[in-house]
Amino acid sequence: MVHSQSAAGMGLKQDFPISLEVQLLGGLGRGTRTTANLCTPGTNVVMNDKLVTAHCINSSSITYESDGWTRVEAMVLGDSVLKHIVNGDTVLAYSKPQMGGGSANNTNPGVLVNGRMLTEGFIALQAESA
Repeated sequence: MVHSQSAAGMGLKQDFPISLEVQLLGGLGRGTRTTANLCTPGTNVVMNDKLVTAHCINSSSITYESDGWTRVEAMVLGDSVLKHIVNGDTVLAYSKPQMGGGSANNTNPGVLVNGRMLTEGFIALQAESA
């Protein structure tokens, strides 16, 4: 996650930090499964000059099936340009990250301010498995 809320700033029962998640996924052996997708707990972004409020946006990456290494970069220039780059190819680009939307429930009062621009934050790692 980039532009992430600090752990200290989270509510006791908050389910996910306000952040921009660079979602890393491997293939399942069938079908398409892109990586470096964007999920937006408590945030919205601008893509192609339009405010995007969908919680998850798929990248244009290919599906990575093998156990080989995949290089993923997140380029973050404040709130002006954010890019997800996989093996040297830009697979997702957006700008103007801001607070808003759902999926960051039980925040402390006054923390989630709809429309407040995210110009800085933490880098956070989160993992889950089946």
